[in-house]
Amino acid sequence: MGRVVHFEISVDDTKRAVAFYKKAFGWKIDKWGGEMEYYLVQTGEKGQPGIDGAIMPREKDFPPTTNTIAVDDLDAAIKKIKAAGGKQVTDKTEIPKIGWFCYCLDNRFGILQPTGMM
Repeated sequence: MGRVVHFEISVDDTKRAVAFYKKAFGWKIDKWGGEMEYYLVQTGEKGQPGIDGAIMPREKDFPPTTNTIAVDDLDAAIKKIKAAGGKQVTDKTEIPKIGWFCYCLDNRFGILQPTGMM
């Protein structure tokens, strides 16, 4: 069963949004060390119910919020999504030390095969 494991909030002004979510909810937010402007969000302590996510700049045709669902096998999940009437909208990409990822569309969502599950 696929489980939501990550969210992304896309915004027009990342600095404003980072400040807002820190102040309003006490979230811990740090810039990711990758090439793109991407802020990792910790919404609670490890072991507590809930999920963590990210804040990122808004892109054309990107929804305000995107959820990512963990799957055991990305290629098999893509086939099931297509068979159910959805579509893959980005290429399969490896995120080093995280896993394999792509965006899909029914209502836009991401799927991730975490490292170690292949």
